[in-house]
Amino acid sequence: MLILATILTFIFTLLGGFFALRFKDRLHLILGFSAGAVIGAAFFNLLPEALLLSRSPKITTIVALGFIIYMILDRFILLHSHEERGSLGAGSLSIHSLLDGIGIGIAFQVSASIGLIVAIAVLIHDFSDGINTVNMILKNGGEKKKAIKWLLIDAVAPVIGILSTMFFTLSESALGIIIALFAGFFLYIGASDLLPESHHNHPTIWTTVSTILGMLVIYEAITLASI
Repeated sequence: MLILATILTFIFTLLGGFFALRFKDRLHLILGFSAGAVIGAAFFNLLPEALLLSRSPKITTIVALGFIIYMILDRFILLHSHEERGSLGAGSLSIHSLLDGIGIGIAFQVSASIGLIVAIAVLIHDFSDGINTVNMILKNGGEKKKAIKWLLIDAVAPVIGILSTMFFTLSESALGIIIALFAGFFLYIGASDLLPESHHNHPTIWTTVSTILGMLVIYEAITLASI
């Protein structure tokens, strides 16, 4: 299952990028769905699993810490913002994808079911990362050839992240803390990145529907995985 997830992260990132090249006028709906999916994964799967593994009432503090850490990385180190230009922005998205891959690998260390749910959420995020990587280059005057080059780099990044987790293991309590951090990461990505981008300069009714649909899909996937 982990090998399949590894392959799919590569494929979904590429699909997102080529989708961006083909359907520029419908991206807001895809981004809205992606926002709902990653927020739903944080609330419905990562947070409950972190509480179960850690058995600590302070785990929500770790979630908040994860949110803050990712915000700092995003704004001051990774430089992923609407003002960034070209390759710098695409590079930051690739680092995001690397972290996504690490998240999948760690989740599979907990169990196959939680690994599957995290993988689904990350695959959706990878799709949107592929979209954003291509857009980052094209919106700043880059050529299609350059956009595809960065898309390939972004597609390989989560594969490297997943493979890296094969060389270390974590205790149950440590896994709970790591999952809580990733819950904070996902909340930031969904609420502060994907969601604002989805309704930027677009009517909010259909993007809102797409976001709710994304959350419902993840909720149903988690329910089915728990049966």
